[in-house]
Amino acid sequence: MVTRAGAGAAVAATAVVALLSAALALYRPPLDAVLERAFSLRKVHSIKDMENTLQLVRNIIPPLSSTKHKGQDGRIGVVGGCQEYTGAPYFAAISALKVGADLSHVFCASAAAPVIKAYSPELIVHPVLFAEGGNEGPLSSNKTFRALSSDSPSAVDEVEKWLPRLHALVVGPGLGRDDVLLRNVQGILEASKARDIPVVIDADGLWLVAQQPALIQGYQKAVLTPNHMEFSRLYDAVLRGPVDSDDRHGSVLRLSQALGNVTVVQKGERDILSNGQQVLVCSQEGSSRRCGGQGDLLSGSLGVLVHWALLAGPEKTNGSSPLLVAAFGACSLTRQCNHQAFQKHGRSTTTSDMIAEVGAAFRKLFET
Repeated sequence: MVTRAGAGAAVAATAVVALLSAALALYRPPLDAVLERAFSLRKVHSIKDMENTLQLVRNIIPPLSSTKHKGQDGRIGVVGGCQEYTGAPYFAAISALKVGADLSHVFCASAAAPVIKAYSPELIVHPVLFAEGGNEGPLSSNKTFRALSSDSPSAVDEVEKWLPRLHALVVGPGLGRDDVLLRNVQGILEASKARDIPVVIDADGLWLVAQQPALIQGYQKAVLTPNHMEFSRLYDAVLRGPVDSDDRHGSVLRLSQALGNVTVVQKGERDILSNGQQVLVCSQEGSSRRCGGQGDLLSGSLGVLVHWALLAGPEKTNGSSPLLVAAFGACSLTRQCNHQAFQKHGRSTTTSDMIAEVGAAFRKLFET
């Protein structure tokens, strides 16, 4: 039985709650405003983190100087280019020059060489990987024909002659998957590792690594730049299981660790980067346009930035991995080029439009 005193206390408590609720309604912002503020703070924090990392990229960029000689700011090699795919090695090589390399070499199939030369007189083109017609047509399945179709007695030897002059190698753009060609590239990778040359591996170079992960196992001057499908293939080949699509950060970290702390850049809506110890996320604004060739722009610019980062050393990157900083810079630059090109061309944006934006995008990100 409820007493009169108990009933009075209940009424008083109810009144207090009502008063408190009214006061909160008057002085507290609505819930959606609180959530909006929390999201804004998180966004500001993310932008702050990106700005800090961009500053590390700025630290590794060598100043322009009239006292330098040609080649001092970067001599980059691109290994790729077959009859079907001539645009990819061109995009990678010309992007390296646009970012600031002094010289850019392309080691390609003989069928691709005249086409790539015609694209630009700026590039040094070496038709040494594979003979014309060697990787297409009905004869390509003939083992005798394919074995005889190399441009030289040893394509590896031809490329190896140039390795002492190169600061970094980009392997894969427009490479194709012919067996003889891939065997040559395998030899080139081995020769590059022996000389301690940094390598950026993309496109069909990643397909080769998925077949033979030992090629780059433990080589910490390698950077892999897989897209979604290439990453899944690599992950399955190395870790013998499917990717956890709900944990991109963890998946990239695990693949890097399994490869011996090789730097991995998984391209996507946001680029996830890891060297097996640290994970970075690049969410620089780009656009919704996904034209072919953007990955070639990234790999070519990354070749230059890797050279600059290793030259600058960890003291300029505040102890962070120089390769990881270089990769973040290349991802940010590619996205900024995409954003700027899309502002001008919209749906019709192509990679050529993006390359035209490299200079302005570089200044906006790294020189202002």
